[in-house]
Amino acid sequence: MRMWSLHPSLLDRQGLTAVWREGLLAQAVLLGRTRGYKAHPQLARFRDHDDPVGAVGAYLSAVAAEASRRGYRFDVARIDAPDGALAPIAVTSGQLEFEWRHLLAKLAERSPEVHTRLVGVSPEAHPMFEVVPGPVEAWERGVSPTGRA
Repeated sequence: MRMWSLHPSLLDRQGLTAVWREGLLAQAVLLGRTRGYKAHPQLARFRDHDDPVGAVGAYLSAVAAEASRRGYRFDVARIDAPDGALAPIAVTSGQLEFEWRHLLAKLAERSPEVHTRLVGVSPEAHPMFEVVPGPVEAWERGVSPTGRA
């Protein structure tokens, strides 16, 4: 499961549809509708929010808005708590940079034209996140405390 901290506009078609599916799965987990993925590390930041389901709903709403902007039709009726006025979730600058490098590597392989367009761009955070100084998040798998994979 990868719920990008990056703005959905930075994702290619495959990444956008994948994060939509992952967000719906996260919503199902938080609502107790599935037995799998309950301990997934990326869910910690949503669970820690005052309104976990609302936070995932806001996350999904931004993904759906980007999809709509591109002419895709994601079924927003599947969002249990649509976008509302919620406090943002903090994400560290180190995490955002880590995800940016990870995404660029993926794009170089599967969407070279998107990769070319994004090289040299500064990454923007998903609207549900507020960037704060710090290293890669502790929940990120396969990364040492120094932020190296």
